Amino acid sequence: MPCSPEVIEDVPLFSLLDKEELSVLASQVELCKFAPRQRIYKTGDPSNRAYIMVSGAVRVSTIDEDNQIVLLDEPIKGDMFGFASMLAQTPHQTDATAVEESLCIELDLNDITVLLRNKPDAGLDIMKVMGKQFHAAEKLVRLRSARNPNEVFEESQTLGERIADVVASFGGSWNFIIIFGLVLLSYTFINVELKGNAWDPYPFILLNLFLSMLAAIQAPVIMMSQNRQDKKDRLRNELDFEVNRRAHSEIQGLARRINLLYDKVEDVEEILRDKK
Repeated sequence: MPCSPEVIEDVPLFSLLDKEELSVLASQVELCKFAPRQRIYKTGDPSNRAYIMVSGAVRVSTIDEDNQIVLLDEPIKGDMFGFASMLAQTPHQTDATAVEESLCIELDLNDITVLLRNKPDAGLDIMKVMGKQFHAAEKLVRLRSARNPNEVFEESQTLGERIADVVASFGGSWNFIIIFGLVLLSYTFINVELKGNAWDPYPFILLNLFLSMLAAIQAPVIMMSQNRQDKKDRLRNELDFEVNRRAHSEIQGLARRINLLYDKVEDVEEILRDKK
């Protein structure tokens, strides 16, 4: 199905192209319609083409080590998927399936090559947009990776939870023990000294009632604070896990690069030996 320049104009990646450049690109690409639940591509398929959302809904997913389906992206209008694999000419690393009837722009490297041959300046415009998107994604990753888990948790804290934290913090301090002990001693001393005129004579039934009520209220408040602390610990562990997983991935990448360097060094040594 032929594609018009007006459709491509809404794609952020091509937003800086002029009308002539859009016309050249529109003459190369095609519009493809996918039925609901139709697979667009699957993991391991050749990455000859990439797709740009025009309408509908598409899910991009993968299978993790536990054979569970992990949703990676749900591209909206103007978003691209399968683009990185197409540029690198490597098999697709994900599955893309149409959730409902969807319309997508289909393009390949030849389409972009024809555009750059006819309009070389278009390459600079595309690179400029891609650079902005890359910096935005890099900034987001940097902010999320360096984010303090305590700050993340404090943002979702309600007024009741803040009060529970304050009560639990004060109730578990020496200040509370000292102040409460002085209040109890003063209360009992005054009632003992007043003897027959005491409002709460020995065995201090009214005081026991107040203490029971205080314990009944304080216990669930402290439990609320402890539950929040457990959630905070889980969040901290999840963030630590994400950092460790990224570090593990980077270490694996470094190991692969080192192995490639070793291979290159061995190739150079073989060439030198052959020359000798």
